Amino acid sequence: MFDMSLPWWEFILRGVIVYCALLVLVRVSGKRTVGQFTPFDLLVVMLLSEAVSNSLSGGDDSVAGGLLLACTLIALNMTMAYISSHSRKLATLIDGDSVLLGRDGRIFHQVLKKCRIAESDVHQALREADVELSEARCIFLEADGSITILKKKDD
Repeated sequence: MFDMSLPWWEFILRGVIVYCALLVLVRVSGKRTVGQFTPFDLLVVMLLSEAVSNSLSGGDDSVAGGLLLACTLIALNMTMAYISSHSRKLATLIDGDSVLLGRDGRIFHQVLKKCRIAESDVHQALREADVELSEARCIFLEADGSITILKKKDD
């Protein structure tokens, strides 16, 4: 139960490699994948975890190996959070930046296509913010995948 079939350092190396690879894949997949889970996105996340489970463990079923992997992944996550909070450039690289989707009541359709955002998602965000499109000063796609609306100031 506690005897590992692989050396301890291999678990750490496997954890680092899989974590970094998944981080890149999630960043490439787009902001909305992270921010707004559809049933399809949830399915992808579940399948991703199953797909990389053997890559992480290398076939080892020991408790010690699993705990070492868990500690490695948590340490990597804490390291990324620390780096993001201390370096603006790396935070933008890791987390991304907001994107302007519209301004002054106009939606930028080319930007929507580039970010793979449905226009209906923008209209839903407008309804949730209780703002008409003509009243919207700016519409942003945030780094976390949410859509934020800034309303024009009343004169």
